[in-house]
Amino acid sequence: MTYKFVDTLTETQTSELVELYKNEFWSKQRTYQDVAKMLQFSDIILGLIDNDEQLIGFTRVLTDFVYRATIYDVIIKPGYRKQGLGVKLLDGIVNHPQLNQVEHIALYCLPEMMPYYQHWGFTSEVGNLQLMYRYNHLHKDKLNDY
Repeated sequence: MTYKFVDTLTETQTSELVELYKNEFWSKQRTYQDVAKMLQFSDIILGLIDNDEQLIGFTRVLTDFVYRATIYDVIIKPGYRKQGLGVKLLDGIVNHPQLNQVEHIALYCLPEMMPYYQHWGFTSEVGNLQLMYRYNHLHKDKLNDY
């Protein structure tokens, strides 16, 4: 399979991303308007497209480019899974030139995905630190999905 990386998405690819999100329990409520805003304010975007410019994989990063970066939304289109594209996507993001000097890179994932991400050196052992959340009251109705 031939593919290439892109660092911005067209309107069509943004729509395709919204469709990818609708297939996942953690993102099925996302709208085009919100996703377009999210893309605008994400620091690094890495899309994987096929020969027809169709979006087949995606991830994004929020970072200060020095101390911290967090990877979000690692996703491969269902019909393209189990072909090594997730590996290509993760290789592309963890080796991204803008992240070379970042001290710590974090990511969110389901517990069953932790062994997969360990191949890139991710660990759940972070010393005595704990992750805390504060949920915005406007989004509390979506918490039942988790």
